[in-house]
Parts: sequence; C-alpha cells; structure tokens
Amino acid sequence: MHPDFWHQRWADNQIGFHQDAPTPLMLKHWPSLGLAAGTRVFVPLAGKTLDMAWLAAQGHRVLGVELSRIAVDAFFEGNGVTPEVTASKYGTHYRAGDIELICGDAFGLDEAALARCDAVFDRAALIALPEDLRQRYARELYARLPSHCRGLLITLEYPQHEKAGPPFSVVENEVRALYARDWTIETLERRDILETQPKFVEEGVTELHTSVYRLERKR
Repeated sequence: MHPDFWHQRWADNQIGFHQDAPTPLMLKHWPSLGLAAGTRVFVPLAGKTLDMAWLAAQGHRVLGVELSRIAVDAFFEGNGVTPEVTASKYGTHYRAGDIELICGDAFGLDEAALARCDAVFDRAALIALPEDLRQRYARELYARLPSHCRGLLITLEYPQHEKAGPPFSVVENEVRALYARDWTIETLERRDILETQPKFVEEGVTELHTSVYRLERKR
C-alpha cells in the first residue's frame, strides 16, 4: 500500500482505527509477557495511539515508528509534551521521556535501529497491510528484532469479501504461516466483537472477531 494512502487518511482525519483509550486486550494480556521495567517496546505503524503512553507508564521505554507527521505531532500535543527533535537515516526522531517516535518508513529500520527492542506490540500494523505487504512485514521487519523478543499481536477476522480493507482480515492460519518459522505463537484469546463495531455492521459485515497472540522469537 502506497505511503500516500496513509498520508491522505491522516490529512482527511479518516482515522477510524484510532482509539481514545489504551487497547483493552493489551491491558488484559500484557502482563503475560513478564517483561522487566525498562524493557524497550517496539510499536510499528504507531499513529497517535495512547498505547505508547500506557506502555511508558508501566516503566517501559517505547520506540514507535509512523509515516505521518500529522500523527506524530498529534501524539505529543495530545499528551501535553514537547519532544526533542533530531534526524537520522531512519527519519525524524521525536523524543520525550521514555517515548521515542520516528517519523519514517518502518521498512527502513534495520537491525541496529531495533537491536534493543526486547518486546513488540502490534495492534494496528499487520491488519493495516494488504496480503503481499503482510508477508514482507513479517519476514523482513520482524526478522530484524533481536533474539528472544516477546510481544503481543492483535488481529481482526471477518469475511474479507464483505468489506474492503484496511483494516484487513488476518485469520489464525495466516498468522501461523507468517510467523511460525521464527516465532513461537500462543493464541491467548479470540473474542466476538461485531456488536461493538456498528461501522462494520453498516458495511454489511456478518462476523467479526479479534484475536490476541503471544509471540516469542526462537533465536
């Protein structure tokens, strides 16, 4: 999916994927990772998610990456902080407290950029990508995370023919096909959420589930 698509979505404020509170399934299942305070958590395609602020409040250091400058500015403005701004080959870095947000392309991050990320949280990245990019995302970007990295992956499942993504439907078989070679995968929860998502119902979606997976890098 071309970056211009996401730049336009933010410019037009078409950001239905944004939540006004931290992700409930993250709050429920994050403790299962058993991460120490100070662990650096990678948040890909971060937008202006409040999940980053919650993770920092738990004592973690957060590294997010986001294409849209609008989203990055909105995150820091929404949290009432003024970041320090620097530049590198990865993009423009915004830092405030324990949160660093890179305005740039996630695929441009290499092993050096992600070397100290011992955890990853993905709520809206994998499901934001069409199938061909999902394969590249899992096989390339996740491959750059360090050994024994742990994380949570949250997906949506619905009949793909009933709605044009994003967000796209990613079923468990696809998750395992994408990640099982390099990651151990544990399904933590699968929940029916159709009644709580009227926009999906309006678009004719007849089934909608969200699933949570615990991932751990094998090597």
